[in-house]
Amino acid sequence: MTNRRHADHELWKGLVAGMIGGAFGSWMMNQYQAGFQKAAKAWNKSDPRTARSGKNRTPKQSQSEDEDATMKMAQFLAEKVLNRQLSHAQKKKAGPIIHYAYGTLAGGAYGAAAEFMPEIRKAVGMAYGTALFVGGDEVGVPMMHLSESPTSYPLSVHVNALASHLVYGFSVELARRAVRAIL
Repeated sequence: MTNRRHADHELWKGLVAGMIGGAFGSWMMNQYQAGFQKAAKAWNKSDPRTARSGKNRTPKQSQSEDEDATMKMAQFLAEKVLNRQLSHAQKKKAGPIIHYAYGTLAGGAYGAAAEFMPEIRKAVGMAYGTALFVGGDEVGVPMMHLSESPTSYPLSVHVNALASHLVYGFSVELARRAVRAIL
């Protein structure tokens, strides 16, 4: 009985630490993506070949510019739960909520698992980030028809998405460790 209570206590600590880490990781992922986009725009302005040709060297996002996967998921949930359509502006507002909710929940799962399976913490969370990239971006999102098939995008899009998930995983683990040390 004592071991069971101790295990439950550790599970909750891991879950809470992971959820905080997941929210932080989601924020860091956004910071990485914003920095990447800013750097890509600067690159395009400074590259005379791009300026002359009018070509945009910034990789296309994994989803259309108008609606990304989080906006499409917000619409799906609004239809299923609220039985209503969202305006484009509402989808734009709901998209980040979906992103942070998913990142927080994924971080919670990671934190709970990390309590009992230390091997999951290998590579400082980046293995977990890679797993989320493969399972989410490359398999899950296209299967749910929230994006095109992975083969529809150039390699640069996949590399950038993987890098974003590595930032997420690394940030989740660092935050999880810090919060877990406090708990």
